[in-house]
Parts: sequence; C-alpha cells; structure tokens
Amino acid sequence: MNRLMTKLVGVLLLAMSVGAAAEEGVSDGAIVIGQTIGLTGIIAAPVKEMNEGVNAYLATVNQQGGVHGRKIELRVLDDKFDPKLAAANAETLIKNEHVFALFQSRGTPHTEAILPLLDQNKVPLIAPSTGAAIFHTPVNHWVFNVRAKYQDEVIRGVEHFATVGVDRIGLLYVDDSFGKDGLEGYEKAMAARKLTSPAIVKFARVNPDYDATAAQVIKAQPNALIIVSSSKNTIDIIKAIRKNGGAMQIMTLSNNSSQSFVKDLGPAGVGVIVSQITPAPHLLSTKLGQEFKAAAKANNATLSYAAMEGFVNAKVLVEGLRRAGRNLNREGFVRAMESMQRTDFGGLMVTYGPDDHTGSEFVELTMIGKDGKFVR
Repeated sequence: MNRLMTKLVGVLLLAMSVGAAAEEGVSDGAIVIGQTIGLTGIIAAPVKEMNEGVNAYLATVNQQGGVHGRKIELRVLDDKFDPKLAAANAETLIKNEHVFALFQSRGTPHTEAILPLLDQNKVPLIAPSTGAAIFHTPVNHWVFNVRAKYQDEVIRGVEHFATVGVDRIGLLYVDDSFGKDGLEGYEKAMAARKLTSPAIVKFARVNPDYDATAAQVIKAQPNALIIVSSSKNTIDIIKAIRKNGGAMQIMTLSNNSSQSFVKDLGPAGVGVIVSQITPAPHLLSTKLGQEFKAAAKANNATLSYAAMEGFVNAKVLVEGLRRAGRNLNREGFVRAMESMQRTDFGGLMVTYGPDDHTGSEFVELTMIGKDGKFVR
C-alpha cells in the first residue's frame, strides 16, 4: 500500500510540474492568439476584409483538426486605431487573457506602442500590418513581418513614374511615423534618380483640413503624386484634389488595397495606382489563389487584396506553429519561424532567419479601373 501511495504521489507531482511548465496560451486543445486592431474608427472597413481572410484560413485549419490537435482561438480587441488603446489592449491580452502570441496589429504608431510589451513579457508578434522599416531594422527577436516594406512600395512607385517619363513626382504624407517612413523611402528613390521634388506636403492624422491640403498640392503642380496615409484620409484627400481641379496621376500604398477603399473612393478612384504586397486574390494560376478562393467561398470572405493579406498572414502563423511541434513554447516557436528559408506559400516566398525577420519582398503595381476592379 505504501509503495502504491508513493507512486500515486509521484505521478501527481509530475502532472503538477508539467502543468506549471506549460506555456501561457497553450492547452491540450487550444492555442490562444491575441489581436488588437481598429475594428471601429477610420480603418474599420479594410480591417473587416483583412480579418475575414484570417478567419477563413483559421476556420479551414480548425475544421481539419487544428495544429497538432489544438484549435487556434483568436481573441480580438478593438483599439479604434488609437496607439494608446492598442498598447493597453496588448497588455490586457498578454496579462489578463494570457495569449501565446500577438498577431496582425494594424498601423505603424500603433505597433510601435506594443513593442516594449513584447520584450518585457517574451511574447511574439506575427504579421503586423505595417511595412515600416523600424520593424525590420534592427531585427527584433519577437517581431516577424510578412508584408514588404512601405519604402519598397514608394521606391517602386518613383521608379515606375520615372520610367514612363514623369519626373515631377510629389509626396503627400500623414504626419506620423507611418508617413515619415514613406518620406524616407521617397527621398531615397528621388535621390537615386537625381530628381527634384516639386512638393512634399504633410497633414495631420486626426482631423486634417482636406481642402487646404489639396490646394497646397495642386499649387505645386506635380505630374504625379504618391500618397502615404490610411484609407479614410486618403479617400477624402483624393476627392478634395479632384474636386479642386487636380489632375495629376495619383498613387497610394497597399494599406489602401481593400475593396471598401475602391467603393468609397467612387469615380475619383478611376486611374489611381495602388501598390500591392500579395498576388492578386483572383489569380487562380497559383496554389495560393486557389486556396484563398475556396476558403473565402466557404466562409463568406471578401475576395480582395486586403482579405488576401489576412489569409497569407494566418498561413504564416500556422506554419510557424506546425514547425514548433506539439511541445509548444515561445522560444521554440521563434526558432521554428526562423527556420523558414524561401518558403513558398503557393506563389509568395517568405524567408526568415536569426538576422532577418522581413518575410516577403513582393511588391507590384495595380490600377483601379472604370469597373472598380484592380488591373494588374
């Protein structure tokens, strides 16, 4: 009897020690992932599309049994596109909800606000929806980017305009860390082409004066204008420019690639160039396009570039979880993510390593056609 009791106590102590050692956010049947993002506010429409893509992929994975027998549970808090609230939400998700990792924050200053919490709590952030260079260099041990850099998108735009003979290329940017990152890429590209800027105009992120900003841009007479701003502000500024007679070619970045952006822009959007950081959502010649269409149809997700970005981000997250194995912990997950070397996600290459958390460098230009669809 004494021997039996000793064995039972030993088994109980072992079970208790295993339970105590389990990583936060990980149980026998689930992996809890946290997200703070602007479900309401000025970016609510593109966020809705992006998260439809995320949920379409995660639903497919969970229906197939999850990852190593664990379902993925996404807990989402609304930060209303406010950096302070994004930081508060991230703290709540980490300390109260005990998530395993954070996923797909949106906005450059918003993601910046989260960074100190990652290192303090040893929590990874996967696929922030921002292409700002500060999340790439220097490499942050806990941050894994997926989308290409904003600066690469701006540089591609300047190269395109210069190649077709347009040399009076202006810049309009929001006065925050996102806009300043775009400005840096613009200045690099213009200097490389030995071009002089006819206009570099900034405006406030909150309550900007659209008509005054449009007048300032039009007065400078650029032949082309690159706009670095979030969707609602970009829509209202483009409308103000067109209303006041501005006829220059306009380009904006992939954060404005949602179908809602095109719809809300309306007739003012015809001919606007938008850079993209994923293959086309309707491109069925790729495995990624085929998977996305099937998952979107099954889960009523919008067929858009924004939804495709969310879909790709979720694929990268899940691939990292799979590589980390059943005995999941955060450091093991980081090593698993860093093991991806030129990993093909069906038409989009992603590469990580201990000294490289960039992910993808895919950038291409599209134009909004008269039918409201993106033309490649």
